[in-house]
Amino acid sequence: MKVSIIYHSETGNTEKVAKLIEESVCQIEGVKAESMAISEVDESFVNDSAIVFFGTPTYAGTYSWQMKKWLDTCRIKFAGKIGCVFATEKYIGGGADNAEMALISELLVKGMFAYSVGASEGQPYTHFGAVCIKDGTDEQKERVKIFAKRVTKKVKEMFGD
Repeated sequence: MKVSIIYHSETGNTEKVAKLIEESVCQIEGVKAESMAISEVDESFVNDSAIVFFGTPTYAGTYSWQMKKWLDTCRIKFAGKIGCVFATEKYIGGGADNAEMALISELLVKGMFAYSVGASEGQPYTHFGAVCIKDGTDEQKERVKIFAKRVTKKVKEMFGD
């Protein structure tokens, strides 16, 4: 099963979280993942992916305009894929939850199934997706790994390899 991680990153923080997701899901047997900046997306890989994670920095309580522009203009057919989100922010209360919800709305419009695991698997909860302050504390990085693995395992369980 293929997993794409598409992100926008200005400072490198969101890219670091994307790489963490890639490393985490690749530990699951039968999973191949690739993280890619919006400027270098491998359309063929994304088309073959069952899951697409989208990562963004938080700007003024929403996701980046660069990610919005990319999503609005890309030609990839996301319909029917599982979509997940993660966000970085400069400080607690920086609006990452709002950014994630706005990004999830975009994914729904694209015809994706949005999945966050939420509270279904217990602690740690991932309400809308993973969030890190800058590139994440050790605890936040561990939550990112757990989030990525839970999503991937559930999709494998539901749809097989």
